[in-house]
Amino acid sequence: MAMTQSSGIHFSRRSGNLLGFLACAGLIAAAYYLQLVKGVEPCPLCIMQRVAVFATGGAFLVAALHHPGRMGARIYGGLISVLSLTGAGVAGRHVWLQYMPAEKRPACGPGLEYLLGTFGPFEGLRRILHGSGECGAVDYTLLGLSLPHWTLFAFIVFTVWAAVLTFRD
Repeated sequence: MAMTQSSGIHFSRRSGNLLGFLACAGLIAAAYYLQLVKGVEPCPLCIMQRVAVFATGGAFLVAALHHPGRMGARIYGGLISVLSLTGAGVAGRHVWLQYMPAEKRPACGPGLEYLLGTFGPFEGLRRILHGSGECGAVDYTLLGLSLPHWTLFAFIVFTVWAAVLTFRD
């Protein structure tokens, strides 16, 4: 009987989903560290990205706890992909605003709570995604990239990771 040795890393969908959740939790922890310790205040688009990271992490956690069969894994994979691609869209918009010349950026607007409280969720969300001047400012960089760059990269990784886990047995 011949034995073959595989050099690949073996992991279950459950541990892969748990890893996705831990990555999201790490991003949220880093965001709060930057805000509360370093004094980097989040703009409305930053807060929307946090919500998307939180939702993506929640979906990873539920998928890990549920540990569904093949069809359920595909449903969770689709849900996680939709959530992370939504976050990527917000982060992409944020990066775009940062590259826009200062004179062409929208004027600084009111805060998130005011927008949602005054205009309701749909109009408030539309105004948030339009962005404001504060969203175009780069307050913090890591290895030469702004935080929205890093969250955009993370959302892309989460989408790919969800697809990998979807077809994992």
